[in-house]
Amino acid sequence: MLYVDRPAWPARGRLWSHLISDVSLAELHVFAETLGVPRRAFDRDHYDIPAERYRMAVLLGARVVPSRDLVRLLRAANLRRPKHLHVP
Repeated sequence: MLYVDRPAWPARGRLWSHLISDVSLAELHVFAETLGVPRRAFDRDHYDIPAERYRMAVLLGARVVPSRDLVRLLRAANLRRPKHLHVP
């Protein structure tokens, strides 16, 4: 399943959402590509997607959840990649 939080994170003059999968990173990459989100928007275990792509993500099946639930879902799926463990 794919999950997205509401656009609430300001950066570079826009609002952003986080997009995750609780199945696999492969599922997440395919979904992001379908949305037209570039791979450079991937950050360890999620994609940062601009507010303009939020509605399409939901229409394509991403479930809207509160931001605080995203980390819990990633941990439960063993897909959480904390910054301090990230190797570029």
